Amino acid sequence: MGAGEDVSRAEADDEADDGMILAEAADVPAGPPAPGGSARDALRYPVFRRVFYGAFLSQIGNWMQMVVLGALAYDLTNSSTFVGLMVFAQLGPLLLLSMVGGVLADRVDRRRLLIGVTSTQLVLALVLAAIVAPDEPNKVALLAVVFAIGVGQAIYGPTYAALLPQLVDRRDLAGAVSLNSTQMNASRVIGPVIGAFLDSLIGAPAVFVGNALSFLFIIGALLTVQLPPPVIDHHASRGLRVLGDGFRIARRNVVVWRCLVTLFVFSLASLPFVGQFPVLAERNLHIDERSTGYGVLYACFGIGAVAGSLSIGTVFSRRSMARIVRAALIAFAGALTFFAVLRSPGPAFPAAALVGATYFAMITSLATTLQEQLDNRVRGRVMALWIMGFGGTVPVGNLIAGPIIEATSMTTVMLAGAACAVGLAFYARLEPQPEATRLPARAAAPACAGR
Repeated sequence: MGAGEDVSRAEADDEADDGMILAEAADVPAGPPAPGGSARDALRYPVFRRVFYGAFLSQIGNWMQMVVLGALAYDLTNSSTFVGLMVFAQLGPLLLLSMVGGVLADRVDRRRLLIGVTSTQLVLALVLAAIVAPDEPNKVALLAVVFAIGVGQAIYGPTYAALLPQLVDRRDLAGAVSLNSTQMNASRVIGPVIGAFLDSLIGAPAVFVGNALSFLFIIGALLTVQLPPPVIDHHASRGLRVLGDGFRIARRNVVVWRCLVTLFVFSLASLPFVGQFPVLAERNLHIDERSTGYGVLYACFGIGAVAGSLSIGTVFSRRSMARIVRAALIAFAGALTFFAVLRSPGPAFPAAALVGATYFAMITSLATTLQEQLDNRVRGRVMALWIMGFGGTVPVGNLIAGPIIEATSMTTVMLAGAACAVGLAFYARLEPQPEATRLPARAAAPACAGR
């Protein structure tokens, strides 16, 4: 590293100390990232660092709320079908409205959009706390507010995903994606433990108030940074046709299309167990869904997810992401099969960690492969499809899985998901394609200059 880069980094750190960090636009060579891209490299960017930590603390509150909502839904009705409805209310908007979020992410100031959406989420979390305060909460009102929260997530998700590559140079994108997955999954470890503890100690309303307060971290982080404006695609469609731009763009790149198909099918067929975790715990493992033991089981799943996602930006940072995707799919299938046949709590805790590790090693390497193919002018619209697949397809799988679980068993659904993962391992050939098949407009990608 040259002396000029050291001076730039020192100046950026000084700006961070003054409470305001500026991310400036910089030209980055087109093509695949240069060797490097570790998690440590990504953390050297002060803008990325601040947003990363703010998002991490906010995600802890989000997972506190999510785990308690699933347990509350099952406790109120003792029905896996209602749990499926709750999951759909949480995540269904990601399937229905993510394309709107992607268009907004490519056309408006991403920082202001994220602040506005997050502030709305804060208010809705407080409304949710008020709804669940009575002994018999109104189930319709509960589902309606959770759906409104999901609408906010449908806008937040593509916007945040499009923002991430602006915070680092392309050569460090793999490390940034890995860290982003890691913070999401570290919060998956911490959030359920805190949520389950607070739920058992003082009830669900306190958990939702805690989530509302956690939004202040990401709002505060965004208020203290400035980001480049979105790179406008002047060839984008007009009117309602713009909502289909993501599909049209993705179809022009073989790797992007296979990434998205893999994600959609995997989320639909292999991940219903995530939304049905309370049912899995109670029926297969005899763990009460509102106990500390349930929180620990969920945390073990999250610990594995942290390890799996972080490994992509550390141990495997110089390996082929395309090959890791296929290997991780096979490993996930084996881990999920083992988890499905367990009937006692003891071995279930390490099994949950193994499922989480293989699941998120696959997702993180798949996300890195996809992000490396995209230019900032189209990133929001294509990443909206990723959000649809990663979050939006899961509730559809849960709606389908609920009645199947009632008619057969949780084990049947999990084994079917494992078989699907094996099939996807043969489909997911994601090796780099000739330049002619790549997306257009790959040239300059804005990045943080404070390195």
